[in-house]
Amino acid sequence: MAKDQPPAAEEKKPINRREFLNFAWLASLGFLTVNIAGVTYLFSMPRFREGEFGGMYTVGKVSELPPPGSAPVNHPKVKLWLSNTESGVMALYKVCTHLGCLYNWSDQENKFICPCHGSQFQSDGQYLAGPAPRSLDRFVIQAVDPNTGEVVAEARNGEPLQLPDNPDLIIRVDTGTRITGESHA
Repeated sequence: MAKDQPPAAEEKKPINRREFLNFAWLASLGFLTVNIAGVTYLFSMPRFREGEFGGMYTVGKVSELPPPGSAPVNHPKVKLWLSNTESGVMALYKVCTHLGCLYNWSDQENKFICPCHGSQFQSDGQYLAGPAPRSLDRFVIQAVDPNTGEVVAEARNGEPLQLPDNPDLIIRVDTGTRITGESHA
């Protein structure tokens, strides 16, 4: 045999059944891992968009608010009652501080009453009677200039928001910032 002849091309063996099943199993395991990682990532990211509970909610213009002393307005989408009292506007969390039931406004008795255990609260969220350990929780509320987006007035600590004289201001509630009601005990 001559030494200058090239070696014969190596013949490729076809993949056997065991190797094919190993590759298929590893590929499906990798695909499952990527899917679980993607779903876990999406689930862990908060999705607080404007207009939903947990984000900023636009109530409307100052001119659209009910007059002071009238019945509170229910906003069920974002779990709040908007109460326009003599001392200002407040956004009250719609969950009772006793055991988490959803309370309602009673027009006959002019107060909030929890249907589960009978806790009662004034229109400004102050505790009146019942087993609730504290007054109602509140949200941060703002008055915003619609032209510039500048916050003109804000109630950060749950106090009533004194409305400026401009009827075109927009009222926004930050449902992601809840202020715990004061204890009565």
